[in-house]
Amino acid sequence: MKNQIVVFIVLLIGFKGFSQDRKKSFLIPYKIGILYNNGSNENFIFDDPDYTYSTQTYKAQLFYQLGAWKKVDFELVVQPQIHFLRHQLLNEWFVTPDQENFQDKIAEFTKHKSMRLYGIEFGFSSVKKIIQKLYFQGSLSLGFSVINTRTERLAKGFTFIENLSLGFLYKTTPKHHFYIGTSFGHVSNLDFQKPNDGYNTLGFDVGYAFVLK
Repeated sequence: MKNQIVVFIVLLIGFKGFSQDRKKSFLIPYKIGILYNNGSNENFIFDDPDYTYSTQTYKAQLFYQLGAWKKVDFELVVQPQIHFLRHQLLNEWFVTPDQENFQDKIAEFTKHKSMRLYGIEFGFSSVKKIIQKLYFQGSLSLGFSVINTRTERLAKGFTFIENLSLGFLYKTTPKHHFYIGTSFGHVSNLDFQKPNDGYNTLGFDVGYAFVLK
């Protein structure tokens, strides 16, 4: 609960600062969008036999122009989001006998779980034109969130989220942009709570954005 209060205060301060400076044009996004991600730990990079984990994620996106360098455009992307998660422990011996009430934990954690994660993410994106209307886009992002269910890998409550995304942006018109790509995701809590083994995913992204300016 203490960590959730801290997160709430940070959000409140940030929102207040945003409201006070709203008249400044550089704080108003030039583009807004939505992105869908489908990811899983069961892939050629992160396939861990101890558990299954998958996510369907929906992100609202606010894009801010940061400038350009050598024909590469740079953006800040603010992304409020919700994750619909599915998880199950497959290897019951991941819960070791030295843990308190380990048999009860095995019974709890080996059941299939549907979970939720709510967060906000701040990404730095670079966009490079390939051919007419087609662009390469890469982004690195970090955010914080709250997960509503504990598992053998991660405590309930405050977590960090990290993502590396690579893909292609297609501008059908100057105002309508479509995106498709892939992303590497990680969720953990930086040892604020135990356990903190975290989750890794590889998935695909599909998005749409509309230019306001």
